[in-house]
Parts: sequence; structure tokens; C-alpha cells
Amino acid sequence: MILVSLLCMALTGCTQKGDRQQSGEESREAKQLLQGVWSDEETENVVFQMKGDSVYYPDSISMPAYFKVVGDTLYISTVGAYHIEKHTEHVLWFKNKSGETVKLVKNDEDAMEEHLEQQRPQILTLTDVLKSDTVVFWEGKRYHLYITVNPTKYKVVRHTTNDEGLDVENIYYDNIINLAIFQGNTRVYSSDLRKQRYEKLVPEGFIAQSILNNMEYQKTDAQGFHFNLSICTPGDASCYLIEHVVSFDGKLSAQLNGM
Repeated sequence: MILVSLLCMALTGCTQKGDRQQSGEESREAKQLLQGVWSDEETENVVFQMKGDSVYYPDSISMPAYFKVVGDTLYISTVGAYHIEKHTEHVLWFKNKSGETVKLVKNDEDAMEEHLEQQRPQILTLTDVLKSDTVVFWEGKRYHLYITVNPTKYKVVRHTTNDEGLDVENIYYDNIINLAIFQGNTRVYSSDLRKQRYEKLVPEGFIAQSILNNMEYQKTDAQGFHFNLSICTPGDASCYLIEHVVSFDGKLSAQLNGM
């Protein structure tokens, strides 16, 4: 049965009846044929390297993922399933997420290994520690406003699609923002701000793939000190701006900007 499945995958357009699901029997022979560095047939750009049970991508943010072959389907991670149209020792064609046929050829491993080593995936730190110190005068009193954006080791996983139409997981670090306000030696307000406190202000599901990006002082009026905090999806333009107001007696309120 395994031999028949392997021969079937080696033929263009071969489809098994009753495709087995990801939980079905894995073809170890097909996985062995996939070992190596695979590049786009036309552009010759490296798409991925199959090594052992893992897929490695030639960029700095896509993390390695587990893969296997069941029937005529290539599974990558837990979210990617790609129908194999043609598979030989040196040729791999499959349908990507958009329904397009990705045509790959296997490269000489020794020639491509150095390239992949230079592009070894790593978790990105989006920012160094950012600090701002603003002096504000209000009704004859002098205030110091301190904002510190601190990178953390809290991982944020963002699922996205790369140029080849493959589902990949990009890993980022979240930030914690400390806001402190002093009038002379008297502390008016001081607290660490984490993204979880904004779950009721932004759409459901946004928090999980977002990071605290930055916070900036805006103005001071009779209500207190106004700040805008941005919470964003890393690698995307999707952001929400949240207005914070700290009253002169140290009470914090927050709402979506413009509400």
C-alpha cells in the first residue's frame, strides 16, 4: 500500500480516492524523498529546506515547522495542507493556499547550505528600550512624565502567508510600557501597561497576534495628562490607537481614540 501511494505521488495529477486526513498513515518514503533544499523552478529562489521532520525557511522571522506526507497531501505545521500534483526525487509540484501550483526543484545541498545558514530563522526583537522624559507645567506646578517601552521575552505568534502561498508562523516579542508621572518627588501615577488590559477595547482575536508598539504624550488640560498608546499587529499596518488620560489625582482611564 505504501509503495502504491509513493508511485501515485510521482505521477502528475494523480489523486487518491478517499484522501486520508492528517491523522492518517504517514509515508516515510515520501518524507525521505523530500529531504533537501527546494527552490522555485523559474526564479531559483530558495523556498525551504526539508531536514528530518522539519521545514526551514530562508528568512529571519519564519520559524521551522513539522511536516509530513499523508496520501497525496503535504502537511506543514497544523494549519497547512497542500495537494501534491507531482513528486519525484528532484521535482515537487503542489497547490498553495491560493490554489496556484508551486513548482519546485531540488538543489545541490552543499551549494545551498551556506545560504540557509546565513538566513537562519530567529525571533525578532522589535525595539530596544525606548525612553521619553517630558516636563509639563500646569497651574504653577512642574510635572515629569516618563514613558519607557521595555522589550520582553513574551512570544507573539502571528500566522501569515509567505510569497509562495504557504502558511507560516512568525514569532515576535511583545513589549511592556511603563508610564510614570511625578510632581517633584511626589508620585502622581506609576504602572506597567500590558496588552491584556485592552481586550475589551479592540476586536476579539486581535490581542493574541498584537504587540504594544509605543506610547506618546499628547497634551495636558483640566482633565489631566493625555497619552496615545498604539497596539499593532507586527509586520502589518493594523493598529489601534488608545487614548489614556491620567488625572491630577492619579486615576487612569482609557478608550479608543476618537470615541
